[in-house]
Amino acid sequence: MTTTETGADAPSTPDVTDVTDVTGATGATDIVTDHDRGIHGYHKQKQEHLKRLRRIEGQIRGLQRMVDEDVYCIDILTQVSASTKALQSFALQLLEEHLRHCVADAAVKGGDEIDAKVKEATQAIARMLRT
Repeated sequence: MTTTETGADAPSTPDVTDVTDVTGATGATDIVTDHDRGIHGYHKQKQEHLKRLRRIEGQIRGLQRMVDEDVYCIDILTQVSASTKALQSFALQLLEEHLRHCVADAAVKGGDEIDAKVKEATQAIARMLRT
């Protein structure tokens, strides 16, 4: 950022929670981030995600109950659609967190790691689109 750039005019930076510069004896700088410490992008919302997945699990159990009780086909299909949308919504949120955390982490580090993370995210998106 230059001295003339301020708040709103400043370029946005990746959302990498904790970046530590560690300078070695040779003067080279290694960047250590949360990702290196095993902290994933969904870490801050972990409890919310677990709650959401339990709710989806309940929907799936409801489907089993509906089949067991011989509920009308269209009613079951409606519930399947709702369960599918819930999983897709969860997947999109997890993907966003992956991009904000893991891919941003790789961008900070640069090099081949960013290419690998972008490829990985692209493949995940492709899998989601096939469903």
